Amino acid sequence: MIRLNYLLLAVCAMVGLSSCEVIGGIFKAGVWTGILIVAAVVGLIIFIIARMAGKK
Repeated sequence: MIRLNYLLLAVCAMVGLSSCEVIGGIFKAGVWTGILIVAAVVGLIIFIIARMAGKK
């Protein structure tokens, strides 16, 4: 059980750290590139939520 907790903690740490590296890489490529990518992702999420809400 303790081993499973350590494994879960390690996986969470790897996921969290890798996402920070991705964001850092995006902004190293350029602020405008980062802004466009973030805007595209937010737009996609809003589009998906709107589609799901419209089906009811």
